[in-house]
Amino acid sequence: MQGVIIENKSNMYYVREVKTGTIYTCYARGKFKKEDISPVVGDNVDFTVTEEKEREAVIDKIDVRKVYIRRPKISNLNTLVFVVSSKNPKPDLLMLDKQLVFAEYLKIKPIIILNKTDLDKKEEFKQIKNIYTDIGYTVIQTQAQKNEGIDEVKKVLSGNINAFAGNSGVGKSTLINALFNKTITQEGEISYKNKKGKNTTTATRLYEIDKNTYIADTPGFSTFEINEIESQDLYKYFIEFMDYIDECEFVGCTHIKEKNCGIKKAVESKKIDRGRYERFCKIYQELKEKEDKRW
Repeated sequence: MQGVIIENKSNMYYVREVKTGTIYTCYARGKFKKEDISPVVGDNVDFTVTEEKEREAVIDKIDVRKVYIRRPKISNLNTLVFVVSSKNPKPDLLMLDKQLVFAEYLKIKPIIILNKTDLDKKEEFKQIKNIYTDIGYTVIQTQAQKNEGIDEVKKVLSGNINAFAGNSGVGKSTLINALFNKTITQEGEISYKNKKGKNTTTATRLYEIDKNTYIADTPGFSTFEINEIESQDLYKYFIEFMDYIDECEFVGCTHIKEKNCGIKKAVESKKIDRGRYERFCKIYQELKEKEDKRW
C-alpha cells in the first residue's frame, strides 16, 4: 500500500493511505537504520499492513524526496507560507527575508501572509505588502480571528503540501484553525508584558484540508538558520538583485564594499528597496562570521 507520513512520534509513524484516507500506525523496517535514513513527515512511502484490525503496518520503502528540510524535519513541500504579524508582535522582516532566501534556495514557492492587519491602525502593513509584491511575491492580508482573507489563502494552498512558518505569536495556529473552520492546533497567547509570543506547537504534523492538500504546523522555524548557503552566494536568493548583477564592475562582487556595484546603484536609484538591501548586508555578515569561525 502507498501513503503519506502525516505525523511522527518517537519511532512511530502515522501514515494516511492514499486511496481510502485510512490512517495506519507504522514502524520503519530496520534496513533504514542501516542505510542511515529515517522516515520524516511528508514522505511518500510503501507499507505493508501487519494488523488490519488495529491499523498497524510497517514501512517498506521511502520514495525519492523532491525536497528535504533538516530542521524541522519535513519533506516534499510545495509551498512555504510565511506568516508575519502586523502588530503584537511587530513585523520581523529580517526573519522574513531569511525565510524567503531559504525558500528560493530550496526552490519552494513562498507565500507571505500579513496577519492581524486590523491591529495596525496606521496601516503600516501596506508598505510591507508593496515592497514584496513589487518583487514578485504573493502577499495576502488576513485577519484570522475574523475569518478575513481565509478563502484567498485556501486557493493558493490547493493541491500542495504547505508548511506555515513565522515567529511565535504571529497567528499560525489561528490561521490553520480558520482554514479548517475548527480547532486543529492549540492557539497561543501573546504575553502582554513583553509582547512576545509563547510557542505552543511541539510536533510537526500534516493536516489534510482537502484531497491532496495538506497543511503542516511546524515548530523550529522561529530560530531560522540558513547556514547551508555560502555568503558569496546569498545575493542569488534576493531575486530582485539578479537584474543588476551584470552592472557590477568586478567579477565576484560582494555587493557590500565595492563602489561600482550594480546592486548598490539600484538601491540608490530606488529600484531596489533600501531596507531589503540593508537586511541582505546583515544576513551576509552573519553568514561570513560563521564561515570565518570554521577555520
